Amino acid sequence: MTNTIKLDIMSDPICPWCYIGKAHLDAALANHPDHPFVIEWHPFQLNPEMPSEGMDRRAYLEGKFGGKEGAVRAYAPVVEHAEKAGLTINFEAMQRTPNTLNAHRLIHWAGIEGRQTAAVAALFKAYFVDARDIGDAEVLADVADSVEMDAAVVIRLLKTDEDLADIRARDAHSRQMGVNSVPTFIVGGQHAVPGAQPPELWAKVISELRTGG
Repeated sequence: MTNTIKLDIMSDPICPWCYIGKAHLDAALANHPDHPFVIEWHPFQLNPEMPSEGMDRRAYLEGKFGGKEGAVRAYAPVVEHAEKAGLTINFEAMQRTPNTLNAHRLIHWAGIEGRQTAAVAALFKAYFVDARDIGDAEVLADVADSVEMDAAVVIRLLKTDEDLADIRARDAHSRQMGVNSVPTFIVGGQHAVPGAQPPELWAKVISELRTGG
């Protein structure tokens, strides 16, 4: 297929539905290697008010869900869908809920080097599987290194305000466009597809795009 179609994805690397949504999309794309999509990931912070150093996860869950039991109830559908998608989410091991601004900066820099989707995948793994604090600069440098970016450059950039204002502006722009939850997928700059859609839906979208339907 010669015609490419932009697929913009608003996402946050600590959003479990974004992790699941990516797995569903990946499954559909693997089954349709001639898909037309050119993918770009965009910043959307689930917790824009999060302190820059993040916070203790237990305190976060207490504030958001009224404690562990409320969190377990809220996350039950997440766990179920993750298992169906063949994904690991290691909630028990997570110690901190990070501020994701710097993770979004890393995703942006990875995009410049053509490694954006790899960086997103590595951040999801670091957070959901390895239960690492992806707000920590050393962890982000490790993630960068794992996708063949220069960790030393990333560490140096993270100590500056490079692209901070840009990430905040792009996040704000998505909210102004009416995006209020993630993942949100924008197909061809026009059609918004919200939520972690199953692979079958993406197969249908790809088929319709191929036939011009």
